[in-house]
Amino acid sequence: MQLLISDANILIDIEEGGLVTLFFKLPYEFCVPDVLYYEELEDQHSHLCELGLSLRELSAKSLSRVSAIKAKYAKPSTTDVFALLLAQQESCPLLSGDKDLRDAAQAELIDVRGTLWLVEELVQQGVINTNQALEAYAKMKAAGRRLPWPQAVKRIRQMQD
Repeated sequence: MQLLISDANILIDIEEGGLVTLFFKLPYEFCVPDVLYYEELEDQHSHLCELGLSLRELSAKSLSRVSAIKAKYAKPSTTDVFALLLAQQESCPLLSGDKDLRDAAQAELIDVRGTLWLVEELVQQGVINTNQALEAYAKMKAAGRRLPWPQAVKRIRQMQD
């Protein structure tokens, strides 16, 4: 099963879209850095671990790179840098919708995927249909989540054809 490292905003998008239980039916292992979980998710999203979210620690070698990455890319938060470094450490894709984190990860040659990819993957894997995807996007938008809405809807509609 392929490992995917996530930042917090992806998980919140999926939750706001009402897809969180379906999300864990995908054939991936979803993981976040333990520090990111305890600082950003535990209080309001602790149920994610019960559903299948796993936590991993950064190795000493990865931890030693936090300051250098923060100096090189000033805008991503420290917890976001932990997600980037964990994806790099585990040689796997990073799930993020944060522009600054995505830019830094891509500059570090890390495969980055976002909420649109996840929703489309749910459709392609037969977990949801395109109407459910569009409903999820409507919920995310109503909750104030920031995605490229015209592109998101267009891509799902293309999947209907």
